[in-house]
Amino acid sequence: MTTIKKAIALLALAAALPATAAAADKHDNTDTIFVARDGTGEFRTLGEAVEVCRAFMDYKKVIFVKRGLYKEKITVPQWLTNIEIVGEDRDATIITYDDHANIRLDETGRPMGTFRTFTVKVEGSGITFKNITIENNAAQLGQAVALHTEGDRLRFINCRLLGNQDTVYTGRAGTRLLFSGCVIEGTTDFIFGPATAWFEDCTIHSRRNSYITAASTPADIPFGYVFNRCRLTASDGVTKVYLGRPWRDYGSTLFMNCTLGAHIRPEGWHHWQKHREQTARYSEWNNSGPGAGTSARVAWSRQLTDKEAAAITMEKVFTISDTWRPE
Repeated sequence: MTTIKKAIALLALAAALPATAAAADKHDNTDTIFVARDGTGEFRTLGEAVEVCRAFMDYKKVIFVKRGLYKEKITVPQWLTNIEIVGEDRDATIITYDDHANIRLDETGRPMGTFRTFTVKVEGSGITFKNITIENNAAQLGQAVALHTEGDRLRFINCRLLGNQDTVYTGRAGTRLLFSGCVIEGTTDFIFGPATAWFEDCTIHSRRNSYITAASTPADIPFGYVFNRCRLTASDGVTKVYLGRPWRDYGSTLFMNCTLGAHIRPEGWHHWQKHREQTARYSEWNNSGPGAGTSARVAWSRQLTDKEAAAITMEKVFTISDTWRPE
């Protein structure tokens, strides 16, 4: 190649580089990304929109999801932060899938197991979901997780989280989650795991007779699940529901200022294994409704004093490695 031809080739390459860089950085900004199943957005799936977000963003990125039914299995990876996923309409913007624990994975007949069944798995931190439904619509054939969390400082605002057994798995100890104004539905142990979570002004709906929570809080974490100003409701014919049972020895769950429906069993709590009566941390304060009576509660649960309850604030509960004050 002559010197002139080499120069021309280099100039052409240099001219192409800015365009390539611009294309690679197209979504590296604060602009909102639009997802629409009908093709009117930039992407037709939420998964595609998540994939283009830059790792470890120091700015907030909004993914706006228009009304529609999105059959997807989504992972928000660990390297994504500061993302807000917002649905156009809570009840009409639905992320759904139908895996369950007894699906056979391969010719060996090995079942999928609980922890692979999620519809949405959030590994990243500083992530918010708002005005959206996350659903596992598998028939009741075993555990079927709708939401699986691993990240810290996660917020779920005005969301619906729907499933049967094991709807919400708060999967990592020492992480902090806020559920505000949400509807959470399920059957057996449908809120479970080791994370610290505050549920504010949520509706907790039992579809069948069973258990609401199965906390597995580590012994060195002071708070597991705190339900404040929530409403516990049930489907027709559901009359025998426990507030919780400890998945591990030191499971921690508190219901305060909540309205408990008649479906809540008089004893309130179940030990799961007898020795956990000595270690489980189960308490209530200032609840109302037909299921709130305390005279028949198990002796190993506690009714907090007014002074003890006044000291339990969101800020205190969320102070673990540092203090998190969610908006």
